[in-house]
Amino acid sequence: MPSPFPKSTIYVIDDDLDVLGSLRFLLETEGFEVRTFRNGTAVLSSDTARDVDCFVIDYKMPNMNGIDLANRLRDQDITTPIILITGYPDENIPAKAAAAGLKHVLLKPHLEESLIAHIRQAMQERPAAG
Repeated sequence: MPSPFPKSTIYVIDDDLDVLGSLRFLLETEGFEVRTFRNGTAVLSSDTARDVDCFVIDYKMPNMNGIDLANRLRDQDITTPIILITGYPDENIPAKAAAAGLKHVLLKPHLEESLIAHIRQAMQERPAAG
């Protein structure tokens, strides 16, 4: 019997195909609807970016890093929660993310341990629409 509740939709943006594949698998296993993108430009040109429940965005990507993408989404009045992921343990990244209004920064490669909890928490923190 199908669930009476719609699945939450997560957009994952990362230039690494292996990361996209594993995060898709992890999130779909947890019951999320997942759409993947290889760069920020693809997300920004998507006509469905407003319909997503949470973004999971890699920090280091060519042409536009994750914080720049988050700022561009906010410039479009998209208030969807954003989780920044990074494989670079740079102490400045959390400060830059916080300055951009991002509360959730997770370090690769051990995302599985906390990503689902962070997604659920971020979606609960989101202000109600309207």
